[in-house]
Amino acid sequence: MSKIILASQSPRRKQLLTQIGIRNFEILVPEADETFGASLSPEEIVSSICRRKSEAARTLAGDPDAVIISADTMVFLDGLRLGKPRDQVDAFTMLSALSGRTHQVCTGVTVSRGERMETKTESTAVTFRSLTQDEIWGYIRTGEPFDKAGSYGVQGKAALFVRRIEGDYFNVMGLPLFLLGGMLADFGVKLFSEEELH
Repeated sequence: MSKIILASQSPRRKQLLTQIGIRNFEILVPEADETFGASLSPEEIVSSICRRKSEAARTLAGDPDAVIISADTMVFLDGLRLGKPRDQVDAFTMLSALSGRTHQVCTGVTVSRGERMETKTESTAVTFRSLTQDEIWGYIRTGEPFDKAGSYGVQGKAALFVRRIEGDYFNVMGLPLFLLGGMLADFGVKLFSEEELH
């Protein structure tokens, strides 16, 4: 079985890999340029960043046969990117903007082995109900928003804000599992074999 490397320090991505039965994987946290041109689409932005992460992880890994998984997730409202909040006021501003509206969560996923590298994207529409200021501040005080794009995590208390999700729920968590499963199969990773599961 090939070594599998997750090029991310996200605890949610680690949890999701474990959920689909991949237990023997290493974590590498590569440093990669995350700047992007203003003219790029959301899909182009996340694709370029996750490819850079994969290339940086390949250099760190030192194993040409390792299967490397990298991902980049961003939140967009009206085409504008909402990153991780700088502070409580920034989180409040973002969550107020998302209140009562539909936004897009876009993830780029790259799987690579040796010279081969494949990148695909997944986009999910998330609709928030209207939020009161007290609810927003109450959520901010939980501390949940501060390491998350768009200032929320759907797997936490912000689940109470989500009226509707159109698309892959796991994409909103940061790793679209249906998309990833197909990509891994193309690279020969058999997620239902005894060899891969142990």
